[in-house]
Amino acid sequence: MDTIRKYFQFDTLNTNFRTEIIAGLTTFVSMAYILFVNPTVLGAAGMDKGAVFTATALASAIATIFMGVVARYPIGIAPGLGVNAFFAYSVVVGMGIPWQTAIAGVLVAAIIFLIMTLFKVRELIIDIIPQDLKIAIAAGIGLFIAFLGLVNAGVIIKNDATLVGLGHLSQPATLLAVFGVLVTFILMARKVPAAIFVGMIITTIAGMLTGLIDFPHHLISTAPSLKPTFGVAISHLGDINSLQLWIVVLTFLIVTFFDTAGTMIGLATQAGFMKDNKMPRVGSALMADAVGMTAGAVLGTSPTSAYVESSSGMAVGGRSGVSAITTGVLFLFALLFSPLLAIITPQVTAPALIVVGVLMASNLRDINWDDFAVAAPAFMIIIGMPLTYSISDGIALGFILYPIMMLATKRGKQVHPLMYVLALVFLVFLYVTIK
Repeated sequence: MDTIRKYFQFDTLNTNFRTEIIAGLTTFVSMAYILFVNPTVLGAAGMDKGAVFTATALASAIATIFMGVVARYPIGIAPGLGVNAFFAYSVVVGMGIPWQTAIAGVLVAAIIFLIMTLFKVRELIIDIIPQDLKIAIAAGIGLFIAFLGLVNAGVIIKNDATLVGLGHLSQPATLLAVFGVLVTFILMARKVPAAIFVGMIITTIAGMLTGLIDFPHHLISTAPSLKPTFGVAISHLGDINSLQLWIVVLTFLIVTFFDTAGTMIGLATQAGFMKDNKMPRVGSALMADAVGMTAGAVLGTSPTSAYVESSSGMAVGGRSGVSAITTGVLFLFALLFSPLLAIITPQVTAPALIVVGVLMASNLRDINWDDFAVAAPAFMIIIGMPLTYSISDGIALGFILYPIMMLATKRGKQVHPLMYVLALVFLVFLYVTIK
């Protein structure tokens, strides 16, 4: 035990096994919805939902455990929301590309990721991002996940006249989410240990007692077979033979890179891991993502990404890799106990996302708002994430504007050359994706 405590720096991080396990469980509960959302999304592309469920759980477990053991960060990794929709609706349905070819494109992007990570290209890019933009990324993610939570809760809904509007608060499911938010807010204000996790439990129990959440009919089930998707990406690598498909690969690469990089920076900033504007062991953390994406493509799922929901585990005290290992192991257990996960509805996870959004928005105070050349791109990142419903799109807006503002104020030499390259890359990225 002492060796484990020393390896994971428990004393330095002021943590313990109990706190880390609770944090890992909290993160898992916050992420568990992807086990059901991902098969639904990829099922629209013609993929076998059962196989995708198993692939999602295994890829998440592999990447997250790697993150915990090697990088020693409390960050969970799983197939990313947004990029899975791009895979299914834009690439397969929109472009008419078979899912077998699209999954091969994910594998190619993953291999490129591995090479970039080994040669520390990804690490270099993260290190050269200005501090104010890193802080903006953290705050923007906070607004994004709070918005996601409000949408999942039904508090915010689509409105044709104003784009978004206040939901129907009289709906029972929405009332359950509002109840969960109030309970969790009160627990947080009273500094109750593991307040977010306790809030989830109370909300779930309330949902079952009121009939809004069904009691599970079974406790254990056999994991669905991987046969329909396993190895398909490898056997279809030869299909990546046109400019259109390479653009798809490049888009997978850009979206996943900056979703993960942005999320990791935001989480590391929120948890106080950043040292001298750098994230320690960032290479190992990025390798965990690359390993997860590669394993996921082979198993049969869309690209993986670091999850902002990891901040819910950090909020209850998770600071070491033991938290991530716990989350990863629970993904493996989820293969057998999938009926129990059905009780984790959007109304249960919404309060956690909203509370964490409040916590991460506190980063706004550290941005240099007096320097408009910096404040403007930072603001575009912050506001861009929730309004475009995309972490990578928000980052793109800010990264394009930043060098323009610095040049306009005759401070172009203060900008790292790679920031100019990134601005051009994002311009091309937005052109391709919008077109």
